Amino acid sequence: MRHLIIEEPYSRPAKWSPAVAWFALAATAIAAGLVRFGWIDYQSGLVALAAGILVAVLAVALAFLAFIRIWQEGRRGLGYAVRGLIVAGLVLAYPAWMAMKAATLPPITDVSTDTEDPPTFSRSRAALDARGGRVPPDPSPEVREAQRSAYIRIAPLTLDIAPDQAFEVARKAAERLGWQIIEAVPPGGRMGTGRLEAVDRTFPLKLPEDVTVRIRPRVDGTRIDIRSASRLGSHDLGTNAARIRAFLDETANQALAID
Repeated sequence: MRHLIIEEPYSRPAKWSPAVAWFALAATAIAAGLVRFGWIDYQSGLVALAAGILVAVLAVALAFLAFIRIWQEGRRGLGYAVRGLIVAGLVLAYPAWMAMKAATLPPITDVSTDTEDPPTFSRSRAALDARGGRVPPDPSPEVREAQRSAYIRIAPLTLDIAPDQAFEVARKAAERLGWQIIEAVPPGGRMGTGRLEAVDRTFPLKLPEDVTVRIRPRVDGTRIDIRSASRLGSHDLGTNAARIRAFLDETANQALAID
């Protein structure tokens, strides 16, 4: 006598979850590649990335819905749901880390070592062409106060070397950090001030961000100030402060090498 064995059906959300997650992974990878290599404008690329992230969130929701169905109704498909959750997690891991930084850091896009008198960006033809005609506006008092509260250790660098030497040290530091130097004005003139204008790019999308460095003579050596400003968004996620720290550390190390 034969026994009829009826298998429980698969949970539909479980089977859909990995498919949706793989689509999200492919979409975000393609969008990131297009932005990184400059094959699409930044705004469109970021919209595509956001869409891919939302699709990954949908995959996570499907996976959790599948877990509930499997638990309550005994349906099959646990492996599908787990795969969907893992693949979606690959897509969402970096955005989740960025979201945590956004929640803990102030929503500013302009950071300077001198909040009272920030270095101004050059308006020369070369600088404007490199920035697409954009001149970062002066930070508001609220932005300056937010920076002082969040980044206490962002401060000017004083070197006990001549301004000309400090200029070369700063220039070498910028080059070692991979910045695109678009203007370099050695110290001189009535005020004796030197300046570097540069463009740096973020990781991993290579979004352009603007940097200006001011070199001023002092009685005891040279003072170096730096200002870094983002072009896109309303929150820099700490990239400008990190860039300034890296530059100051590299400049100080280069200065020690010539002592």
